[in-house]
Amino acid sequence: MTAALRAEVRAFLAAQPFTPAVDAWHGGWDQEFTRALAERGWVGMTIPRTYGGPGRTYPERYAVTEELLAAGAPVAAHWIADRQVAPALLAYGSEEQKRDFLPRIAAGGCSFAIGMSEPDAGSDLASVRTRGEPADGGWRLTGTKVWTTGAHLADAFVVLARTSPPDPDDRHAGLSQFVVDLRAPGVAVRPIVSMGGDHHFNEVTLTDVFVPDARVLGRIGDGWRQVTAELGYERSGPERFLSTLPLLADTAAAMGRGELPGHPGLGRQVARVAALRHLSHGVAAALQAGEPAETEAALVKLLGTTLEGDIVELADQLGVTTPLLTTGLLRRPGFTLRGGSSEILRGVIARDLEVRR
Repeated sequence: MTAALRAEVRAFLAAQPFTPAVDAWHGGWDQEFTRALAERGWVGMTIPRTYGGPGRTYPERYAVTEELLAAGAPVAAHWIADRQVAPALLAYGSEEQKRDFLPRIAAGGCSFAIGMSEPDAGSDLASVRTRGEPADGGWRLTGTKVWTTGAHLADAFVVLARTSPPDPDDRHAGLSQFVVDLRAPGVAVRPIVSMGGDHHFNEVTLTDVFVPDARVLGRIGDGWRQVTAELGYERSGPERFLSTLPLLADTAAAMGRGELPGHPGLGRQVARVAALRHLSHGVAAALQAGEPAETEAALVKLLGTTLEGDIVELADQLGVTTPLLTTGLLRRPGFTLRGGSSEILRGVIARDLEVRR
């Protein structure tokens, strides 16, 4: 089944007028391309038909995702909504939220960002300072989120906020999630421009932003458990080790044409891609079965983003001169930070392995 689907996606991609790019899932925002995918049922693929989605399986979604990443296609406009917001809505959203957002996500008409990291919190989400205070009919949010990918273009973002004082015995208690309109009064989006001149990161400041009770995601105080589950989707996907695959493929092709010297590092990187693909497939199967896979997802992310940087280094050592390498060099520092720094992920993995002993 997936072989035919892959062939269909490849034929579609071959007819599209885009330039392959490194890290295109992160910075390649093209709303028209997203709508074209949605017309074929390739956005929000696991959203049930009841909520306007194609009702496909995780393995089918995985196949489409791999093909898009391998081609370096511009998929950023729907990536976050598809990857983690839709599953979060299905797991924790109210019926009203599901019927409001899911059909629009599947149609490629509703883009999301994620409001987790903060200037003084980073990967330590238990330290978030954004506050949510009860108000008549809802909540008032005040705080700042940073590294918020696509917030200047997205329609809404999911904000993690503290709704009760920190508990010294449980730092993760008292956190809640809210769906916030990025055009709402009190929301200010400021660009964070990278050293290469790209703008996909943002700082988002919330100043007494009103969020109605109907936009609370899940239960008040249950934010940490929800976020932990959502990070399984964020960290385990093939984008965590395929962001630089177009560069690896370009390097291999140049080597095959004799334009670059042979190097054993090429085979090593290909083998690492194959191994991580196997691990990531296992996480996708676990998610399909509704099984927890947070630690395995953290492992995919940790090993995958390290691999992506090593691919960039290999291409640089071999003397590759393409825009793919230029982009890879500029974005390499962020590979091991976004989605949880390598240090945080090592802690997650170590703690779980200790529990399993």
